[in-house]
Parts: sequence; structure tokens; C-alpha cells
Amino acid sequence: MLTSGGIRRQVPERHYEFGDGTELTLGRRTLIMGILNVTPDSFSDGGRFQAVETAVAHARKMADEGADLIDIGGESTRPGFVPVPFEEELNRVLPVIRAVREALPGMPISIDTYKSETARAALEAGAHILNDIWALKGDPKMAEVAAEYGCPIILNHNRHERDYGDFVADVVADLQESAAIARRHGVAEANIWLDPGIGFAKNYDENMTLMAHLSRLSGLGYPILLGTSRKKFIRETLQLPVDELAFGTAATVTLGIAQGCQIMRVHDVRQMKQNARMADAIVYGRE
Repeated sequence: MLTSGGIRRQVPERHYEFGDGTELTLGRRTLIMGILNVTPDSFSDGGRFQAVETAVAHARKMADEGADLIDIGGESTRPGFVPVPFEEELNRVLPVIRAVREALPGMPISIDTYKSETARAALEAGAHILNDIWALKGDPKMAEVAAEYGCPIILNHNRHERDYGDFVADVVADLQESAAIARRHGVAEANIWLDPGIGFAKNYDENMTLMAHLSRLSGLGYPILLGTSRKKFIRETLQLPVDELAFGTAATVTLGIAQGCQIMRVHDVRQMKQNARMADAIVYGRE
């Protein structure tokens, strides 16, 4: 809720209890989602965490730095990525999901996939949340899996072609359409989270425009996850290499919090956690 004196807002709380005793609450403060890519070709950290032991060590590090949940992905989704066969994706992510769950009991885990078979296997292995870069429009069975398991699903805005008319309105409409697909398949309203899809089917100007209009999405009433960490539009703005974008990412995180985004998907957990705590003290209150 905006007030005349500033940007402090009232965000509805949502509490999630998963079958293994893991819990997660949205709406009290900004949550930090740590990125764990177990791929050889991710744009930022490709190949660094493919081994299970290395992946678990990084997950522990992110937890120690303040990560509230961890997103595990076995297929790079950078522009021009080559799709990974289902079997290979499973071979990458399932051992890591099991090992992270054992090493960090109580840590919510999301699986970054758009394939329903991978999603089902990941949930069986111990994942709690689905993160679909195609927002249920890549594999229609994703919605069925989310409904069957009663888990939250993140709907990331994306398109095959950048054929926008009214850009921001089109993004909003696309995500509303995906939310409607989820509801039609029995996904509970509380389990639908949205992601504006910064960097997906958007050029530099479109990414910048959407960053300035995130409140249009948070106004829809769904939790909003923002994933800007180290992305190309920051690199192009600052003219810096990918490993020097923490400060630029922090600016986008602050802007997202001020516009009602509740979860930040990031590489640099320690820095973004501190950044979010400061922004939260203003937006949510010092409590």
C-alpha cells in the first residue's frame, strides 16, 4: 500500500508448508533465491558447479550468506541456448537436488525447467517449487504437474518472437494468460508466482522499460520474482564484464523491492541480502 509519505507498502503474506517440513513465508521481507546452475554453458558461471560435491559446497555457501531458497537448473536458458535432452537434464539435476536437500534440510528448492517430466522427477527427488521459463506455454503438462503436487510454480514471461504492440500491456496480458492456464488446470491461486522475464525475448530498451513498470505486475496480486542478476542489460549499461555487475544488480534489486517484487533470484547472495535488508527497512519497516 503506497502512502503519501513514501513507498512503504503492505504486502499480503503467504505461508507455504511443504510435505517434508520445509516452510516458506512471503510478504514479511524480500526473499533471496540463490542460483545454482549445474550446466557447462550458463552465461555467468557455466561449468563451475557441475560436480555434486562442488554444487553442494556452493549451496552451503549461499545458505550461509543468507539465501532463503535455492534454484537448481540443468539447462542454460541464455539467448541461443541449445536444448538439453530430458535424460541429460535429469542426470545433472537429480543428484544435486537430493544432495542439497540432505545437506540443507529445511531449505526450499526450486527446479528451473520447462519440461514436465523433469519437473515431476525433481519434485519426487525433493524439490518444492517449479520455475518455468515458458510460463506453461512450452509444455502444457507443466500445469498438471504443479496442480498434482500442490506446489508453487513461477511463471516467467517469454515469447518466441518479440512481436509486441503495447509492450508493457502485452507482458501483463501474457502473464495473466499463463496464470489463467494454471488455474484452469487446478493450480491454486496462492501457488502462482510471476516473473517479468527480464532478458527473455526483450531487447535493451524493453528490459529497461519493464524495470520501470514492475509495479504493473505486482499490482496483479501475485508474488513477483525478479531475476536480473548479472544480465546483459546491466552489462551493456555499465560496460563491465559479467563478474563485475554486483553493484548494477543491486540497483535493479532495490528498484524491484520498491515496486513490490518479493523474491530476488541472484548469484551474489551476500551482497544482495544486505541490499535487500536495507531496502526492506524502508519498504516493509525496520521490524
